[in-house]
Formats: sequence, C-alpha cells, structure tokens
Amino acid sequence: MTDRKDELAANLAKVERRIADACAAAGRSREDVTLIVVTKTYPASDVRILAELGVRHVAENRDQDAAPKAAACSDLPLTWHFVGQLQTNKVRSVVSYADFVQSVDRPKLVTALSKEAERTGRELGCLLQVAFDAGVSGRGERGGVAPEGVAELAGLVAGAPGLRLAGLMTVAPLTGEYAGREQVAFERLMDLSTDLRRSHPAATMVSAGMSADLEQAVAAGATHVRVGSAVLGVRPRLR
Repeated sequence: MTDRKDELAANLAKVERRIADACAAAGRSREDVTLIVVTKTYPASDVRILAELGVRHVAENRDQDAAPKAAACSDLPLTWHFVGQLQTNKVRSVVSYADFVQSVDRPKLVTALSKEAERTGRELGCLLQVAFDAGVSGRGERGGVAPEGVAELAGLVAGAPGLRLAGLMTVAPLTGEYAGREQVAFERLMDLSTDLRRSHPAATMVSAGMSADLEQAVAAGATHVRVGSAVLGVRPRLR
C-alpha cells in the first residue's frame, strides 16, 4: 500500500469508529447513517483510493473542481453529491455528473435544474438547504432557505420534471440563535424533516454534520454526514 492509501485508510477507520460510537450512543444502527466524503481541493487520485477503501458517496462544492474530477472517476461506482452554493450558469455542468444537489435554496435554481435534468433525461435528487441564520433576505450567509420557506420550496421541487425531492440539508450556523449550538440546530432540522415527510413521504434524507460535529448530527437523527478534513487531512488554503 502507498503512504497516501495507508493515511486515508487510517483516517477513514477513525471516522467510521466515530460514527459507529455515535450511533451506539444514540441507539441507532450504523446502517442508518451514510458517510459522504467531501473531496474538495483533493485530486482524483484520492477519490480512486477512497473508492478502493469502500467509500461510495463523495461530495464537491465547486463545479470547476468537481466536473473534471467526476469525469476522471466516471468508471467508479460512486454517487456524487454537489454541496456548494450553485449559480444557475453552472447548472448544466453540475447536472451532467451529480446524482444529488444538496444546496437547493431558491425557485430560480429549481427551474434551472429541472430544465437541464429534463433535457438530458436524468432524474436528480434534490435536498433543500435550510439556513438557520437566515435574516430578512430569507437566505443564510452560506446559502440556504429560511425554515419558513421550506414547505413552499419543497412543493416546487416535488412538482418539477426531472427532480426528486430527497430531503433536507443544513450547515451548522456561525451566527444567530443557533451559533455554537450544533445539536439544537440539527434537532430543529429533524423537526422540519418530520413536517416535510407528512406531505412528501419519500423525502427521507437528512444531511447534517461535518468533521467537527458529526456526533451531534447522528444524535439528532441525521441520515447522512459530510466529512472532509477528518478523512483527507487539513485542506490547503484556496487561493
């Protein structure tokens, strides 16, 4: 094994143990939680190693990095998640490789994703990104729709050709009433998920928690955790 493969295998084992321990503490089955490895800023060679190590879900947040990486790894049995703020001019590219877009947060984006999914004959899983720091604009600092806007946006996604409403996603907010209260924010997301599933029973995904707070997300009931640096190492600073 190469040094890098050894490093990734060791890191992945630690993360798997953290998830397993969090599931046990919450009285949940390990199979209830899917690990998504966020590979942003890291090369396709790392994605290949992760696939060899059994990872099946990977995520990216910048299309300019994701598109060539997904193309280079198109032979691998991977599910690709796009988790960053998405501009409509990048929709055509993202729909060409992403299986899920976890950052759906406005009607204009729903329209663009639907148009491209229908044009290419794809079905795209969509998660609504919920912003618990949303101000008067109705959107958060890092994107996302305010909790009050979830029901309306969910209806648009559910009715859009080529799109499948898969669930909800959030990023622990840095400001506002939930700042520093990650588990409370994740529990609020679960409440919103329960409400959503009354109208949309198939929207069962709850994506929350990253390297620093995956335990809180699992305790709250998240079905998917998005882990980057704990698996791949501290990221180089983006220039």
